[in-house]
Amino acid sequence: MQRTSDINVVETRALPSPAALLAELPKSESQAEFVTRTRQDIHRVIFTDDRRFLLIIGPCSIHDLDAGRDYARRLAALSREVSDRVMIVMRVYFEKPRTTVGWKGLIMDPHLDGSHDIAAGLRLARSFLRDVLDLGLPTATELLDPITPQYIADLICWSAIGARTAESQTHRQMASGLSMPLGFKNGTDGSIATAINAIKAAAQPHTFLGINLDGSASAIVTRGNPACHVVLRGGATGPNYSPAHIAQTEALLTKAGLIKSILVDCSHDNSAKQPERQPEVTREILAQIAAGNTSIIGAMIESNLGAGSQPFPQPKDKLQYGISITDACIDWPTTESLVRELHTALAPRFA
Repeated sequence: MQRTSDINVVETRALPSPAALLAELPKSESQAEFVTRTRQDIHRVIFTDDRRFLLIIGPCSIHDLDAGRDYARRLAALSREVSDRVMIVMRVYFEKPRTTVGWKGLIMDPHLDGSHDIAAGLRLARSFLRDVLDLGLPTATELLDPITPQYIADLICWSAIGARTAESQTHRQMASGLSMPLGFKNGTDGSIATAINAIKAAAQPHTFLGINLDGSASAIVTRGNPACHVVLRGGATGPNYSPAHIAQTEALLTKAGLIKSILVDCSHDNSAKQPERQPEVTREILAQIAAGNTSIIGAMIESNLGAGSQPFPQPKDKLQYGISITDACIDWPTTESLVRELHTALAPRFA
């Protein structure tokens, strides 16, 4: 009989079931309590009159676990210093959407050598998340593959759906079943309607194809996730964090019957993909808050131990410690200074 399926499939590799990995690397009772509490705290910042500023900050992606832990320890100490006005959540990004090709993240290629040892990647991701939580830092990630959440979502406090996938029915359905607050980014074309439609879709019940904790193909039935909000990240037409853009977003949210809660991504097209401009974007949204804006609830910043980025692929022993191999970031001294500046600037909000 003529073969009609798997013609382009070279190999299939069995993975541990989500249940097996969760049993191998379980969350502790204290980790579970911390995730629950910080999800509630983040929800209050987004949807109630909690006036703290939500700051999603950290490396563009995690590729070196030692450097990632080093960064997390520093961020945890800084977080304790500013926690009365700033709620810091660390970017712990393991999956990277690619416009064409490139490294797809720690889960997909943990050894950085093209071997795509996904089983090892899932274990490393889960272990790293536990380490970050043990430091008292909430965790944030972008969920890209719809199967990934079964392996790590119980350790995530806030998540994002990116600009490339916000319009995807698959990702809107996935978001409808997630247990944490979630930000939908506007489309790469700058369309805010894309994010608003995604929020409305994710809030509804859905039934879709997925896997259960045993790894069996299943019909997943969700109740809908009401804790979703907009993330402005700019687009093909340029930045979208100006007072006029914020007012436009507020109007669109009101028209859609949604709460006016806006988080500004200070990177990507809002900084013209120039990481050193992220502090400038942060200061401009702080000026809007100082002028009385109440819909801006936070910001996202790409930050690492070292500034910029380095080319990849290249031999691992040639990689510089603490410097991104994906999007360029601001360095730690700039991060530390900016967070303290942010904390000071927010003082009138709490007077």
